[in-house]
Amino acid sequence: MNPAEQAPLGKTRLRVTRLGLGTAPLGNLFRAVTDGEAHAVVEHACRQGLRLVDTAPLYGYGLAERRVGHVLRARPRDEFVLSTKVGRLLRADASPDESQFYRGEPFYKDTPSLNPVFNFSYEGVMRSFEESLDRLGVDRVDIVYIHDPDRHYAEALGGAYRALDRLRSEGTIAAVGAGMNQGEMLARFARDAEFDCFLLAGRYTLLDQTGLTELLPLCQEKRIAVIAGGVYNSGILANPGPGATFNYAPAEPAVLERTRRLDAVCRRHGVPLKAAAIQFPLGHPAVVSVVIGSRSIAELDENIAMFRSNIPAALWDDLRREGLISAAAPAPGERQAAS
Repeated sequence: MNPAEQAPLGKTRLRVTRLGLGTAPLGNLFRAVTDGEAHAVVEHACRQGLRLVDTAPLYGYGLAERRVGHVLRARPRDEFVLSTKVGRLLRADASPDESQFYRGEPFYKDTPSLNPVFNFSYEGVMRSFEESLDRLGVDRVDIVYIHDPDRHYAEALGGAYRALDRLRSEGTIAAVGAGMNQGEMLARFARDAEFDCFLLAGRYTLLDQTGLTELLPLCQEKRIAVIAGGVYNSGILANPGPGATFNYAPAEPAVLERTRRLDAVCRRHGVPLKAAAIQFPLGHPAVVSVVIGSRSIAELDENIAMFRSNIPAALWDDLRREGLISAAAPAPGERQAAS
């Protein structure tokens, strides 16, 4: 697969590359990186032809947005598609968000003295958007996602969506989306409002294809573009060894065993598990791009190499035969043959 190949983003005027840069690791997810290391990753992604960059206020409590903006603001604005998110304001006087900790340890390390506060109100989203522009130092953002509104559906639809719809109608942004780690609420959004795209994290992967049940067919029908995130399921599909993480926590034995079975099939075909994981979501016609986080140039180069790897059709056949991927899941090569 060509990571720099571009595809239309649903019904919008935007075109995105098949591989995009996710920036949670550049916000010090799990371990810290320096400003210089983060800047180098963004610069290298641009040099490699990746033209989709996704960030969020939550990622390092503003760190990722600042680091991304430091690089992108110096580049021609039409050269890249930039997305960020709304739904959390960063405030110095707020208490720590317990959902951002595991066993007392924060997911994001060495963050500014700020804490995220859920706010999906119209006014809160407008403030969040302006604060993101300030941190990024750019004049516009192309895509804005409502970020993880799991327990806030009514406010997200009545407040956040209404604010983003206004920004879209004014031409301030080009696309309205929602980004979540579940497909069920995204399907509700698809039915209740006019969304352009969804960022589906970890729910259409080699390990978890729950997005295939309802969301992806609905998006295909409504021409809502899906961008797949979390394709390594927070690490286990990159390294299924001891200590592997799934859904940001240590993997349960059953999940680890299933991943090892996936790895065994890949090895029989001489294919790295990471290559199968990063390419698999693009088999579905609703999925236009994969965003992948990288914390170093070496990591980014490896992800690009995995994306470019040749994968025989027999691998997907064997995975289906062993019940490891859904029989209804189209493989990337099958999609190309049908198009």
